[in-house]
Amino acid sequence: MKSSPIKLKQNLSPKASAAKKKRDIEYAKSPVRKHRKAENQRIGQRSDSDLHHTGSTVKRVSINNNRGNYGRGTKNE
Repeated sequence: MKSSPIKLKQNLSPKASAAKKKRDIEYAKSPVRKHRKAENQRIGQRSDSDLHHTGSTVKRVSINNNRGNYGRGTKNE
């Protein structure tokens, strides 16, 4: 698998990077994530909004709000 073209701030050791990759894959394949992915495909994605899962509901949120932490920025996340 090719690495991301985006340079991430985390400078992990090879051992830590492998452990993180394993955790990320396990999470991506968990039943909850599989359910949400299937739900997103049923609802359909649009170019002007993201789907935001809150508990048992899904709501459409503007891209600026969802990716910009609702006006609070992403530096302190």
